[in-house]
Parts: sequence; structure tokens; C-alpha cells
Amino acid sequence: MRKVIFLFLIVFTTIGFAQVQSSVKVGYVDSEVILAQYSAAIKAKGELEGLVSKWRKEADSIGVELQTMYADYQKQSATMPQDKQREAQQKIVEKEQGLQRFRDQKFAQPNGEYFVKQEQLMAPVKEKIFKVIEEIAKEENMQYVLDKAGDVVVLYADANYDMTFKVLDRLKRGK
Repeated sequence: MRKVIFLFLIVFTTIGFAQVQSSVKVGYVDSEVILAQYSAAIKAKGELEGLVSKWRKEADSIGVELQTMYADYQKQSATMPQDKQREAQQKIVEKEQGLQRFRDQKFAQPNGEYFVKQEQLMAPVKEKIFKVIEEIAKEENMQYVLDKAGDVVVLYADANYDMTFKVLDRLKRGK
């Protein structure tokens, strides 16, 4: 009798699990494609790249000043008194430290201006993308939506469940 009940439970559980499995609907998007083609994301990236370019030019300018100071020091150090050598060395060290502070201020993770500005520019874009993904997922009765870009590994994906271009289309139409 125990074997019959146990067998019944196994069969019932298997059937129940199979029914639950068949009712789960999963979709996926490729966020890299969306970010590469969505105009608001392209604009935000362009603005960020403009800032990075400006900051790199500033850093390069400081670097050129530093190299000039060092070259001048090397040329003149033999004829300089000891106290002037130390003073020149100190100025070179201060300039190097200033360059490093500038780089840290602009690019250090997570509080550098680059990362703060990136979050500031991309937050509304991401919010809009997630909203559209959620709308489409609800319309198509999907319980899960995965992103096949980045760290998520999607080993197989049926194109019927690819929402990438539906999301892009809706974003471009502005709905």
C-alpha cells in the first residue's frame, strides 16, 4: 500500500511540475542592441564621451607641463644649488600628484565624476527601457525577461521570445 501511495505521489508531482513548467513564459532582450540603437541612449553616450574627451585633453595638458618641468629640471639640475634642486623636485612631485588627483576626481570608481555623470545621464534612459520591457512582458504574459547581453548566459534562445526589437520599436515610437 505504501508503494502505491508513494508511486501516486511521484506521478502526481511529475504531472503537476510538467503543467507548471509549460505555463511559464520567458522572453529575452539584448540590451547591447537596444543601447546601440535607441536615440536617447546614443545621445547620453555621446554627451559622456564629450566630457571624457575634454577631461583627457586636460590631463594630457597637465602631463605635457609635467614633462616640460622634468626636462627643464634635467637640463638645469647640474648647475642648480641644492636648495633650488629640492624646490624644483618638489614642484615636479606636486604636479604629478595634482595630475593623479585630477584623474582620480574624474575617473575613480565609484565616485568619480565619470561614473556619477554616467548614472545621471543613463538613469532616465534605463528607466524608460525597463518600463517598455515591463509593458511588453505584461502584454505577452511573460513571467521572466532575461538579458542575453553581458553576464547572463543564454545558451539557447528561441527567436519567437526575443523582445529586443519590440522594445526598440516602442521606444522609437515614443509610447
